[in-house]
Order: sequence, then C-alpha cells, then structure tokens
Amino acid sequence: MRVQDAAGGFRDVELDAGTRLGFRISVPGKHCLGHHRVHGPAERDHIPCPRNAHAERGNQCGPCFAADDSRLIHDFHRGGRVPPGLRAYLMQPHWLYVASFAHGATKVGTASALRKWHRLAEQGAVAARYIARADDGRIVRLLEDLVTRDAGLPQQIRSAAKAAGLADPRPAAEIDARNAEEAQRARALLSVAGGDGYEVVDEPWTRPALADLACGHSPRHPYPHPLAADAHGFTIRSLSGGIALAGLMDNGPEFVVNLGDLKGRLLETGEHHSDVPAVQESLF
Repeated sequence: MRVQDAAGGFRDVELDAGTRLGFRISVPGKHCLGHHRVHGPAERDHIPCPRNAHAERGNQCGPCFAADDSRLIHDFHRGGRVPPGLRAYLMQPHWLYVASFAHGATKVGTASALRKWHRLAEQGAVAARYIARADDGRIVRLLEDLVTRDAGLPQQIRSAAKAAGLADPRPAAEIDARNAEEAQRARALLSVAGGDGYEVVDEPWTRPALADLACGHSPRHPYPHPLAADAHGFTIRSLSGGIALAGLMDNGPEFVVNLGDLKGRLLETGEHHSDVPAVQESLF
C-alpha cells in the first residue's frame, strides 16, 4: 500500500499475512491522487496534485485528469495521439488475458510485457489464462475489443463486485472451469480473426499464495463499517488484489475488507480498532 505524507513524500506499507492496520479517517471526502507522466516502457513519474484538491473524476481533480498520460491509452488503437514516452510504452509487447473472479464474473484484459504477472495479481483474479501475445499495445487493444464484441466479455469488473464475490466465493474448481471455457472461446475467435502482429497462446496464470485463503471457502462476512469515515483496525489474514480477508480480534470471525475504498482518503495511523459486530456463522 502506497501512502503519501503531508509533505508530498511517499512510503510503501507492506501488506502480508499478520500485518496489523489501524487508522482513522481524519478529513472526509476523497482527495486527488495527482497524475502520471510516462517516459518509456519502465519509466514514469507520479506527480502529486499541486492544489491538494478534492477528487472530481474517480481519484483525480479535473486538471490532473487532463494532464494524466495514462488516460490516452484507451484511444491509442483508434488513432488517438500520444506523447513520445507513452508511445514507447505502448509499442512494447503486450499480453491478452481472460480473468475470472470469486463470484464467477469473467473479463478480458491486457497487460504489458513488464507487468504481465503483476497486473492480474493487483486485480484480484482467482483464475486467469493468457490467450494471445501481441507485438504492441495497439494490436492487443484491437484484439481486446474484438473479444468484447464477439464473445461478450466485459473489460472491467467493479471492485465492489469483486469484494462481494469474496464474501461468498464459488468453489475454486468451478471458477477455473469457467475461466478455461471462456478462454478457449476467445482463443477460437482470435484464431480465425486474421491479421498480423500477434500469436494465440494458452498459458495459465499463477495466483499469488497470499490470495489462497481469501479465494477459498472458509466462513467470512462482509466488513460492516464504511472505510470512508471513523476509526478502523484489523489484522490481515490474506489478500486478493486490493481486497483483504481480515480478523478484528484474535480467533474471531473473518471479514472481507475492500482496501480500495481507502484510495484518496486522508487518514492517521495508530492503535485504532474496529467495532466487532454480532455475527452468526452459517450452518452447513
């Protein structure tokens, strides 16, 4: 988890099994996370919001959204103009994948060669397969649009839906079978699509071990408190993307916490605790 302090400096907070998080939301609302300038395949700068403004569009204010190189990625394959650094990033090899999540929802997506594994780990996929390797980012996004149009796979799954799925996950074998079926259907489309600059592949993605418990079928409950206000404290047991399986007390029930809700929030860390709700474990 990347945290920015009041002076604009950044530090990374390692999240692992056993990590204790305690914090209090100090100012209500979401604040702008700034913007990125892309200089090449592995080089980019994160520029904090110069106005310390409230977020207006997602996690950014209007000026930072307009200045962000990343927003131009989505129109590049349709002929949109991009700065030289972003063009260098987009012209590296890219991968097309099909990813499935805990509630069975499945999507198609892309990842640069340098972020091939991490992209899916950050998204919290339960099962995924790479279905094509493309010469560059323009070709891979044309393939992505083709799979969405002809196979009906969306390109985005909301984080709230992922968290709800992890609160009552489907069996792992069912998720993997669904993913294999959708990946095969998409590969069949790509095999007859024609065109140059890509090859169809069949390569499984390996999920990080830290996500195994969260993606399993142990008893758990949705976290009952909104992270946008008040004080919270819990111990992480497992982590799938930005969603944690956490305990509020030792040997107590586990809860699914969507840490993505903390993006853009001003908080103070400390020895804070979440109120423990009365819950009843399901009977099997």
